[in-house]
This record gives sequence, structure tokens and C-alpha cells, in this order.
Amino acid sequence: MIDRLRGTLALKDGDGVVVDVGGVGYRVAMTARGIAELPGVGREIVVHTHLHVREDQMALFGFDTADERDLFGTLLGASGVGPRLALSILATLAPAALQHAVLAEDAAALTAVPGIGKKTAQKLILDLRSRLDLPDATLDPSTPAAEVREALEGLGYQSAEVREAVAGLDEGSVEEMLKAALQRLGGA
Repeated sequence: MIDRLRGTLALKDGDGVVVDVGGVGYRVAMTARGIAELPGVGREIVVHTHLHVREDQMALFGFDTADERDLFGTLLGASGVGPRLALSILATLAPAALQHAVLAEDAAALTAVPGIGKKTAQKLILDLRSRLDLPDATLDPSTPAAEVREALEGLGYQSAEVREAVAGLDEGSVEEMLKAALQRLGGA
């Protein structure tokens, strides 16, 4: 796998860049935002890359940071998301905005991405919620739901499992909510 490239920026265009590394020009697809943040042609750059291999093609996708590249890989793991759609998502939504949209279940934010409709956005939110390590910023630490979350994590459940079990539980005592969450987790 080609993890990153360090070389001279040989070409910038609307779809990506060409990075000259030791006399070999690597074509790297990037978002418009990523291309704009690069220095001028002829300057040395570092691009974090993801090598996507298919039966008929190998393509490099480039990012400013390793975290953005890792998020791209996470998006590729989601059902129905290929490299072009994942790049389009990152071109439309910054990583923090994408995480916020998934956390807030904001399908409208994802429908701003070309090629994603309302149903696809909702499906993507469900798929990404378990794949992304999202903070539970929506839970006020003084609420019963936060107490239930803390109790479930204390029992050894993973963050993604806890988020799903606590979702929609906002009425009743801590004991009632904990019982309901445990039933969800147990499949009863």
C-alpha cells in the first residue's frame, strides 16, 4: 500500500494533482479543498494517500492529513460507498461536519452531497454511527440517559452498542431506562 507521497508538485487541476517522486509522476485524486490548500507547482509537498485497487484499475486518493485519509477508509467500508462517492462526501463536508451530521442524525446535511438522496443519507448515518468513534455530545452529563450510558459502559459494553441501546430512551427513571437498554442489548 502507498501510505503517503513526498515529492514535487508537478501539476494541479480540477480532479487532483501529479506528484513527482524520484522522477515518477503519481496521479492523485483529491478534493477541491485539498488541492487549494497545496502550495504552488514546483514546491515540495506531502500527501497522505489511499491506494484503491480494483480488477481493472489502481487509483490513488490524496488527503492533507492522515486522519482525513482514515475517515476516507471508514467511508469506503460503508455499504454502497465507493471511492468517488467517499471523496465527494469529504469534498462537501469537512470531517468534523460529517461527524456532527452522523451524531445529530442530520440526513439533510448528507443530501447536500451529489449522488446522495434522503434514503441513502439515512442508511449511511446508520452505517457510519457504528463505524465512527463519535463522542456523545448530545448527552448532558446530568441527565438520566447519561447515567444509563455510564452504567452500560461500566458493564463493558462498547460505545457504539451503548449509543444504539440508549437512542430514544429519554423518559422514565434511570432504573427503567437501564432495564430497557439492557433488554435492547440482550435482544429480548
